[in-house]
Amino acid sequence: MCHFFASQDPDSYAFETRSLRLNGQSTSIRLEKIFWQRLETVAEQMGLKLPRFISSVHQEILLLRGDVPNFTSHLRCICIVAQEGDRLNRREDARRAA
Repeated sequence: MCHFFASQDPDSYAFETRSLRLNGQSTSIRLEKIFWQRLETVAEQMGLKLPRFISSVHQEILLLRGDVPNFTSHLRCICIVAQEGDRLNRREDARRAA
C-alpha cells in the first residue's frame, strides 16, 4: 500500500523558491514543486497568471481576516481543495452522462 507513496519522484517534493510581489512588496515563497505545478493549473483555470492569482488570494485573505498568519500553508491547502473540487466535478459529470 505505501509503495505508491514511497515511490514518488523525489523531484516532485523538492523545494522551489519563487519571488513575487504581494501588495507591492517583494517576497519569496518556498513550496514543493508539486504544489507550484498545481497552483499553476488552478490559476490557469481561473484565467490568471500565477503571480496575479497568488496576489489576489493574499489580498482577499487580508480583506477577510486582516492578517495572513501562514500563507504558504494556505497555498498548499488551496491545492488540496482544488483537487477535491476537480474530483467532485468529474463525478458529477460522469453522473450526468450516465
